[in-house]
Amino acid sequence: MSNKNSIIDFKTLARTISLVENEAENFETILQQLQPHDIPVIGFTGPPGAGKSTLLNAVIGVLLDEKKKIGLVLVDPSSPFNLGALLGDRLRMSTHFTNENLFIRSVASRGSLGGLSDKIIEVLEVMRSYEFDYIFIETVGVGQSEVEIAGLADTTVVVLVPESGDSVQAMKAGLMEIADVFVINKADRADAEALANSLQHQLHISGRVNIPVLKTVAVEAKGVKELIAEISVRKESMENANRKSILLTEKALRIISKSKMKNFDKAELRAILTREMNDPHFNLYSFVKQYL
Repeated sequence: MSNKNSIIDFKTLARTISLVENEAENFETILQQLQPHDIPVIGFTGPPGAGKSTLLNAVIGVLLDEKKKIGLVLVDPSSPFNLGALLGDRLRMSTHFTNENLFIRSVASRGSLGGLSDKIIEVLEVMRSYEFDYIFIETVGVGQSEVEIAGLADTTVVVLVPESGDSVQAMKAGLMEIADVFVINKADRADAEALANSLQHQLHISGRVNIPVLKTVAVEAKGVKELIAEISVRKESMENANRKSILLTEKALRIISKSKMKNFDKAELRAILTREMNDPHFNLYSFVKQYL
């Protein structure tokens, strides 16, 4: 591990993440021996086209100028069939790609309904065992089912654009509940002020009056320092703690379940099921009963 005054060994970090992601031999031992630091984790999310990448690029640029050590996880969408990443998210941060204080990791969502990679917790824990000043996670987009980011991040930044105004009502069941900071990006466009007022009204109705609504123009770095000031203040709350406990409970259950099924032959199960499902009276629940 490195101290704050030295360069983090990114090669070792990248190799360790790969071992964990690919579940290489003894990867469980690696995870069990981690000693995570208390590093602020900042989530950036919001609908596609909101300019999340441009805004995050501007934020990271300012922090790198201040010699901060930044870890960045970019979640790519992936096909639910081949589980491969569809985007090359590292290209979005090409401005800072060679900076010695920036580590970028792109992970595929692997069909996760929550919008995050199933391995995101492991990746994050490995990164937290190194002494970054901040760790950022950017998701591809968000819907009502894609709110896992709020369980991982200390602060969740939801990025919108003025054109999002018509959908604020539809969003309040999802994004409205997870945001610790709202950002209206591309705020030089028409309707930015109207969206800000609408968001503040919705937050007032829901009792979340302390949630800031900021305006930025990421391509010009306008409002970026104000955003950094907000995310530099830990937004940990009872809501965040509850979301994190729910997410980690689900992860713990998956780990336990996977361990108990470690010797289960999935290929054999599929072969039997493929044969049995041709029966017009096939009942999945009766079929699985023999394995319970």
